[in-house]
Amino acid sequence: MPDVIIHDSRKNWLLLIEAVASAGPVDAKRRSELKSLFAGSTASLVFVTAFSTRQAMRIFLPQISWETKVWIAEDPDHLIHFNGERFLDPYDD
Repeated sequence: MPDVIIHDSRKNWLLLIEAVASAGPVDAKRRSELKSLFAGSTASLVFVTAFSTRQAMRIFLPQISWETKVWIAEDPDHLIHFNGERFLDPYDD
């Protein structure tokens, strides 16, 4: 299970948030595992890795999966989006 699950009932999204300190980033393998784990959900999935600082993110940057988001606690009002045409939307494969 991810560290945090948030359901946006207005958009029917599940935000699956991994704290890098506990489980590492949402890399390609973890993204696939989470997709399998929540395959039965009717909600669309949004994958987020949470970091405390930008410096912490730099260490894991090469591992972060495309089509995921990064949130950094020292800049809480911003998200970093890895590729794709959407900002904070799920990608229905």
